Amino acid sequence: MATVSVSTRSRSSVRTKIVWGVLGVGMSLSVAMLSILDPGTGGAHAGGVSLSPLMGIQGSIGMDSIFQTETPIGETRWDSIVIVHSGSSGGSAADIAGEHRSLGYDGLGFHFVIGNGTRMGDGEIHVGYRWIDQRDGVELAGVQDGFSASGVIEICLVGDGDRRPFTDEQLHRLAQVVTALAKKLDIPTAKINLHKDLAGTTSPGQYFPQAQFEQMLESMG
Repeated sequence: MATVSVSTRSRSSVRTKIVWGVLGVGMSLSVAMLSILDPGTGGAHAGGVSLSPLMGIQGSIGMDSIFQTETPIGETRWDSIVIVHSGSSGGSAADIAGEHRSLGYDGLGFHFVIGNGTRMGDGEIHVGYRWIDQRDGVELAGVQDGFSASGVIEICLVGDGDRRPFTDEQLHRLAQVVTALAKKLDIPTAKINLHKDLAGTTSPGQYFPQAQFEQMLESMG
């Protein structure tokens, strides 16, 4: 009888562990879904609809994922690309969204953010709600008179390019995104700009390897 009792307790213990394991997985999935939908991390739309700017693609997921937008992409909607830096040593799309909200915007002002390994994965791509909803990005600091953000795809590299180089993975992912956008939307090389090409700023910084980046685009093109 003692043997049966031990076996029964053992089976009961196993069942208990399984139940708690399933509950743990369920709770983890719930937290993950809430992190995507939570307007506190994503920034609310002007109309009150919440959509996270942290819906990203990472690793081996193909670049075609960035064209799965909520609002269909118009054939002539976008005509140029501009690359900026965050100006901080690290950070995430959520951090930048908080900064933009403090300036009066309704969330992340850029269409894409690419991490450097500090608070975002190295080379991790985050797709902002402005791209998902096909909305213009924020007006860029220091731009020349007559410049409009309309039709400009804004890509932000996390980091301060005036203090240190960006990571190899960041540059690789940037080249992948830019190449995919340029091909899909028929954006010419002449319309792929650095922030400093359009404004009185050094962004994306003196350490941005422009010649190397152009070679990367050519090899992927």
